Amino acid sequence: MYNKRVVIAIGGNSLTPTDQTNWIGSQFKNTRTSIESLIPLVENGYSVAITHGNGPQVGIALRRVEETRSILPDVPLGILVADTEGSMGYMIEQSLQNKLFDKGIKIPVATILTQVVVDKNDPALLNPTKYIGSFYTEEEAKELAVTRGWIVKKDADRGWRRVVGSPKPIDIVNKNIIKQLLDMNNIVIAAGGGGIPVCLNEKKHFEGIDAVIDKDMASALLGNLIGADELYIMTAVSKVSLNFKTPNQIDLDKITMSETDKYLNEGHFPYGSMGPKMKSAVMFLRNGGKRVIITAIDKLMDAIEGKDGTSIVRD
Repeated sequence: MYNKRVVIAIGGNSLTPTDQTNWIGSQFKNTRTSIESLIPLVENGYSVAITHGNGPQVGIALRRVEETRSILPDVPLGILVADTEGSMGYMIEQSLQNKLFDKGIKIPVATILTQVVVDKNDPALLNPTKYIGSFYTEEEAKELAVTRGWIVKKDADRGWRRVVGSPKPIDIVNKNIIKQLLDMNNIVIAAGGGGIPVCLNEKKHFEGIDAVIDKDMASALLGNLIGADELYIMTAVSKVSLNFKTPNQIDLDKITMSETDKYLNEGHFPYGSMGPKMKSAVMFLRNGGKRVIITAIDKLMDAIEGKDGTSIVRD
């Protein structure tokens, strides 16, 4: 019997290449570094499901499509999410397999391309806010809006970009097979990049949709559906803070679900920063989870032991 079942959500930036001249080699290197922090959980008998972001990677894939459009077939966003979920899952899977082999741990690792169901009438699809892909001038962006049917918006002072909807995940098509694999003592990599967004058509068939699902929201849903005890959300900082990057910054060690709701309502965690992670934490706890930890990946074991990170628990 496993010690605890946990979902570990690795940020896409942790796996992003730092050497632009060696995109794949550098991504493998950062992946191997990132998974080092997960080995102690496996050694301690945890049942582990891994999710990951893919923002930088899918942005590059989109740019590749845009720049070869005149000579190669178009590729829709949903397929690019599937592509990056597969390629990044492969990198995590292989890196983890090699590390487990070196440690003498005989636990299989499997990557599951994961379809995540959204409501085709979700208001987020009618009011897209998620920036993706390359930057353009205002003139270029508005021309693309006409020629390709995009919705474009100004991204601060950095330029104009395409925006797509980020609907709420409501179910995971592959939930049963993921749970079965975990029950059989496998490590599973799933819901990469938030999963491949699908909706139900009039025939109740699954159908792809051009959208991007928030990785942490999908991770919280996955955790609830597979009976996870805890959700670990990896980010760039070791602790969540109030008044971040101000003289009044307060680092949070342990807070309750209701305190998290209060801070969200007070505007401490904006949409483009810690907001989705905190909302995902509340969702996970409200639907049966026992604890959420938000921290940097190299601080994970310290955070589990209460020495670092921010823990969020039920009231």
